[in-house]
Amino acid sequence: MILTSCSTCLLIQAKASFKPKPISMATFNFLHFLTITTLIAIVTTVTITAIVTTTATTPAVTTAAAAIKGAYWFEQEIFPASAINSSLFTHIFYAFLIPNYTTYTLQISNSESQSLSKFINTLRTKNPPLKTLISIGGGGSNPNLFAEIVATRAARAALIKSTISVVRRFGFDGVDLDWEFPKTDEQMSNLGILLREWRHAIDVDSKISGKPPLLLTAAVYFADNFFLSATQRRYPVASINSNLDFVNIMSYDFYGSGNNSTGAPAALFDPKSNINVVSGIILWIRAGLDPKKVVMGLPLYGRKWMLRDHNVNGLGAPAIGVTGFDGTKAFVQIEKFNKEMNATVVYDMDTVSVYSYSNTSWIGYDDPFTVRIKIGFAQALGLRGYFFWAVGYDSDIITRQASKAWILYERH
Repeated sequence: MILTSCSTCLLIQAKASFKPKPISMATFNFLHFLTITTLIAIVTTVTITAIVTTTATTPAVTTAAAAIKGAYWFEQEIFPASAINSSLFTHIFYAFLIPNYTTYTLQISNSESQSLSKFINTLRTKNPPLKTLISIGGGGSNPNLFAEIVATRAARAALIKSTISVVRRFGFDGVDLDWEFPKTDEQMSNLGILLREWRHAIDVDSKISGKPPLLLTAAVYFADNFFLSATQRRYPVASINSNLDFVNIMSYDFYGSGNNSTGAPAALFDPKSNINVVSGIILWIRAGLDPKKVVMGLPLYGRKWMLRDHNVNGLGAPAIGVTGFDGTKAFVQIEKFNKEMNATVVYDMDTVSVYSYSNTSWIGYDDPFTVRIKIGFAQALGLRGYFFWAVGYDSDIITRQASKAWILYERH
């Protein structure tokens, strides 16, 4: 999750296969949807059964836990906290606070204090109520800072003590760590130690204060290991299982500015590679992560590319590169582009993704339909829920469909 100054710009601008060929939503009717989701349910159920029976480290299925319908929110004039529809979510993550580079503590500035207070006071008036968490880090923070923090007991203690203090001071329900990403096996091991010490401190705080324990969560890579990197390393799954309430898996950003061809940013499947949502989550479960700890990430944005040849416009088409800073387009912007440019919209069932193009402009993204299919997959695997980056990018269109889909599948 990368939060830049362009994030607010996205919202301001937006607000003022069966065969990989164009088809209309009228043609792509409920029968198609039912067929696809049924097949996914069968495939994923068989897959998870095989994983459980062949992987000794996979935990037994736990008792039912309340579903997570989460979203990250950041300070922005165009979409204030008051605009959050609490009926569509259970948990909202305030993004982001960053520890001090010298003391390793959360030192809250006056402006941050005002923002935190306004956020929490606004959400307290929501009905139904929401759980709130302060998220620490983010894609724009320096990963070396967290490497320094986890390396020593004193630095870990400083971070832990200050986060609990800040969360209690402002009345949040928990804390979320978004370290993108540990770079070595040693850092991964130290992360496991941090989580264990954090959980212990939360339990002690609960006993002393007489209040419910704070939630402790983390946002992590789409797979349990960095198989794409020259430096191989794996997350400390045992510590994650023991110490985190749940884990936000960032199942997106598979294609970006580093690619010279178009691609689905958050493909559910991919017949040509294992860089996709299914492969990543199955790797996590195979590594031993309890499915009831897994919260699947869903993007409310896509990537816009400039094609080399407007006549070659499918997935994998040669591209000059992404447009703008990193090609990011909020879903409301994509809708506007599709309408104003009379773009061709294509649903690709090999990847369960959608893209649109007009002349040499090409955008890959998720829409309400593909998100509904992903929700079916998540529930077929027995996952805990889903989260979005970032609330406000879609004017409730996708988030509303996701919430309805979860309830629909839950009843069957």
